[in-house]
Amino acid sequence: MTLAFVVCAYLLGSVSFAVLMSKAFALPDPRTYGSQNPGATNVLRSGKKSAAALTLLGDAAKGTVAVLLAQYYAPEDYTMIAAVALAVFLGHLFPIFLRFKGGKGVATALGVLLALNVWLGLACLATWLLVAMVFRLSSLSALLAALATPFYAFLFGLPREYLLVSGVLSLLLIWRHKANIQNLLAGKESKIGSKKK
Repeated sequence: MTLAFVVCAYLLGSVSFAVLMSKAFALPDPRTYGSQNPGATNVLRSGKKSAAALTLLGDAAKGTVAVLLAQYYAPEDYTMIAAVALAVFLGHLFPIFLRFKGGKGVATALGVLLALNVWLGLACLATWLLVAMVFRLSSLSALLAALATPFYAFLFGLPREYLLVSGVLSLLLIWRHKANIQNLLAGKESKIGSKKK
């Protein structure tokens, strides 16, 4: 059962709402402009806020749904739940439907964390929002929220499996933002909502 859940979670994670919403709103493929990242922040650069919002909700929802289903069918199997959480996240990063070139995973990670523990998810979201309001840099917000995630998981006394998977998700998020880190250090990172050719 664990393998089936993990495979289904990966396939669900592979569904790119950035691409789907761009097609639905007759927008350019998000992989062809801006950061070329199929995610909500890049879709926002198209100028269509509704498409970006739906992308954000869809990418977060797939993370939440996968973990909630695992918790429903195996509420005490923390190892399987953590495996499903990682699988849906990896599906977003390396989607089979997009030749394994996916998004950076911020929204999906948030959806996963909210399902693992709502307070953990809210703490990470609050961190992201605070940094975003002050600096208007999505990547910096994501990086600081990612760094804080394992510490929040520890402070909330979550199962060690949840603590471990939150740490892995954080490391993967930071790795996926390596280009953004270089831009931040060079002072070239785009602000939230800016349009980029």
